Amino acid sequence: MDYIVIWSPRALDDVDDIAAYIAQDSEVYASAVVRNILRTVRTLSMFPFRGRVVPEFDDDSIREVFVYSYRIIYKIEESEVTIAAVIHGSRLLELAIRP
Repeated sequence: MDYIVIWSPRALDDVDDIAAYIAQDSEVYASAVVRNILRTVRTLSMFPFRGRVVPEFDDDSIREVFVYSYRIIYKIEESEVTIAAVIHGSRLLELAIRP
């Protein structure tokens, strides 16, 4: 069964911010990073449990996969995968996901 992948507005903004930041040095590298993030997210429709449980939450439905040094954090509910955030791995999650 394929899952429906939904992007939260926050996660979309995160990817835009990542692209803009990297593009200051290299538009080519920024494009490659975004392309790999999108490719990885697409695979979650078929393999949502491939990511590890996010240690900060210890909840089996909240998982993450890594692309380069970025954490793609998502939640699995029924037949949906919601991409909640995309943050740099060096950032503290509690600070990064505050509104």
